[in-house]
Amino acid sequence: MNDTMVTVVGNVATNVEYRETATGGMARFRFAVPSRRWDRRSGNWTDGPTSFYTVFAWRSLAQNLTGSVSVGEPLLVHGRLKVREEETDGRRRTFVDIDALAVGHDLTRGTSAFRRVARNRPNAPERGSPADGDGVGAPREPVGAAH
Repeated sequence: MNDTMVTVVGNVATNVEYRETATGGMARFRFAVPSRRWDRRSGNWTDGPTSFYTVFAWRSLAQNLTGSVSVGEPLLVHGRLKVREEETDGRRRTFVDIDALAVGHDLTRGTSAFRRVARNRPNAPERGSPADGDGVGAPREPVGAAH
């Protein structure tokens, strides 16, 4: 597949809009990503022009975004870059969207508390359980432990 994958760091610009669809939940919000550049004269980092993206999320990511993200919060968004053009009243407009695969708070700018969401799936192992096989829930050795 030739998708363009991006990871962008910025701030939530609008409330997360959530709705149910035939295939599950869908959420979207606008995301502001300022460019940063080094100003040699002042010796400081400064903000340049801001790019705005519409971020779309589906199913469980959409539900979790709705309960976790507010306007102004710093995030990292990873997903597929989509560019679309529309023509209305003879004017051509270009939109840049991101179909999110993963979203998280930017922990360089604050703290966050993770809460696992319990999903009702009959006969399915919980993610991270030993039966799941992904190793997420497996005990880990402390960093720097001798082998």
